[in-house]
Amino acid sequence: MDSIRTDEKIGQISTFSNFLLNILFLIITLICVLPLLLVLIISITDEKEILISGYSFFPKLLSLDAYSYIIAAGDVIWRAYGISILVTVLGTALSLLTICMYAYPLSRNNFRYKTQFTFLAYFTMIFGGGLVPWYIVYTNLIPIRHTIWILIVPYLMNAWYVIIMRTFYKATIHDSIIESAKIDGAGEFRIFFQIVLPLCKAGLATIGLFCCLNYWNDWYLPLVFVTDNKLFNIQYLMYQTLMAIQFLTSSSTSFSQAGKAVSDMPSEAARMAIAILSIGPIILAYPFFQRYFIKGLTVGAVKG
Repeated sequence: MDSIRTDEKIGQISTFSNFLLNILFLIITLICVLPLLLVLIISITDEKEILISGYSFFPKLLSLDAYSYIIAAGDVIWRAYGISILVTVLGTALSLLTICMYAYPLSRNNFRYKTQFTFLAYFTMIFGGGLVPWYIVYTNLIPIRHTIWILIVPYLMNAWYVIIMRTFYKATIHDSIIESAKIDGAGEFRIFFQIVLPLCKAGLATIGLFCCLNYWNDWYLPLVFVTDNKLFNIQYLMYQTLMAIQFLTSSSTSFSQAGKAVSDMPSEAARMAIAILSIGPIILAYPFFQRYFIKGLTVGAVKG
């Protein structure tokens, strides 16, 4: 009994230490949440109030003019949202499939060309071809510039995610599991899709979230390749809106019409509203991945 009580005391945290940890995590939480809350409050603050009092958590006058100004674009903004959602969902699924299928053979000790393919992935992390060859590949060699695939294909493969997934396979999938499946007559594809992937949900959720964020936050591909406004995603559309606001603001002293437009435009609030509209949908995706992150903490742990 004494030994059991001693073991329990070793695993316990003192009241004072627990208090300090709670304070520390509370401070970290506030550091993460308060800037986002401030951006939200500024986006619904009246523009004149911002110019007079500056940024504040407790504005005296609220207004939705910034959101009205952005939504006034009509079908353009909803089409851009649709493009972003389509690219994010389809791109994440295809990218996750590509990364997982590339990483799986690299985790197998009996794969003959494991070293060569690992080197190919690692080499691309260090050296890149540059912008011009990259541009030529997707305009001449693979003519997908004027299609929706130009927003998906360039980000399908990520060497760093491949290495992470390969490590996760090694830590999660024991060779005996694969050998048992082969004895039962399962082929490589059946083992991969019906045994390996279901056991790696935490790793899939992690890499999937990274890919999802990469596709949703991307504005560089439309900037480089896309000229048709029907293929603009929400990030690039918001980027154009922000550039237009900055242009009108900078030229307001030289052009009377621009000056009048800027005087009626919620420029500061609009910038914050753009940020809220851009990050809003992706925040809703985190709860769906959270439970897999929690499961991932116990992967490989000794259970008694």
